[in-house]
Amino acid sequence: MTLKNNHYKFSSHPGFSNVFKPGKLSLGIMAPFKGYSDGIPDLDDFGKLAEMADNSNIAALWLRDVPAFDPNFGDAAQIYDPATSLGYLAAKTKNITLGSAGHIATLRHPIHIAKEAASLDKLSDGRFILGLASGDRKKEYPAFNEDYDNRSERYREAFNLIRTLHSEDYPSGSSDHYGTLSGDIDFLPKPDGEIPIISIGRAEQTPEWTSNNPDAWIWHGLNPKDSGKIVQEIDKLNETGNWKPFGYANAVHLLEDPDAPLEIKSNMHLTGGSKSIVEHFKGQEEMGLSHISINLHPNTDRSAKEVMQQFIEEVAIHF
Repeated sequence: MTLKNNHYKFSSHPGFSNVFKPGKLSLGIMAPFKGYSDGIPDLDDFGKLAEMADNSNIAALWLRDVPAFDPNFGDAAQIYDPATSLGYLAAKTKNITLGSAGHIATLRHPIHIAKEAASLDKLSDGRFILGLASGDRKKEYPAFNEDYDNRSERYREAFNLIRTLHSEDYPSGSSDHYGTLSGDIDFLPKPDGEIPIISIGRAEQTPEWTSNNPDAWIWHGLNPKDSGKIVQEIDKLNETGNWKPFGYANAVHLLEDPDAPLEIKSNMHLTGGSKSIVEHFKGQEEMGLSHISINLHPNTDRSAKEVMQQFIEEVAIHF
């Protein structure tokens, strides 16, 4: 697929270039790196599964930011705080990209996010990618005394402030929601270079904004038949000249039989053997998709280690 915006801004960034390669599809794993059926995972093997992924073709480990558990939503993600967990994984791994998918920009102060991101950038030797989300769990907002309905504008303000804090010494300026910087205090550490910031989900933003501001875009619920069309649309709206990779999330139930046919439900829930899943992902690669972050479905008759090993040997090896 030919794109008009082909300058690779982060070609030398260890984390970004490991995940996003022009013309190539990479695969990542979403924490807790295994399936779980009751909303709250057992994390006894959290570090061991991360180490397995680190020594494979899996490009990234992604951690979500879920402040509270809503039983009606039914998903606590990896339970552990994302920044703390990413610091742990920075020490536990050597090769794999570490990403937040993503920090909830509307429920955390951007100064804290900026400091966490810069710290993770340093501790991981540049393997960190900052994902920002607008937050979609409405019940969390009253607990934080935040307005759910203005999260779109607060997301943009947070995005811009984080970029400012990472790039300017003793920054000054004001925002409608996050206070005033008077130029008399600095915020440390400063990253060695620009930290890639990617948009997670729609983030309540227009396609025009998302095609020009974040450095990549990962969402979910996409009809895989539309991948190529969306890649082309992002490139058409992109006025920066820099390549803006696009990816999405899938839930994958990897069956033990490698020849089992593929079944797709609700566009993003895949069940099948390794051969049919690889074939499907290769088709997405041809359409210009850059990354798929994968939630592994629970396999009640097999251990998480066994499923991870099969995924590494039969699926990830091809990407």
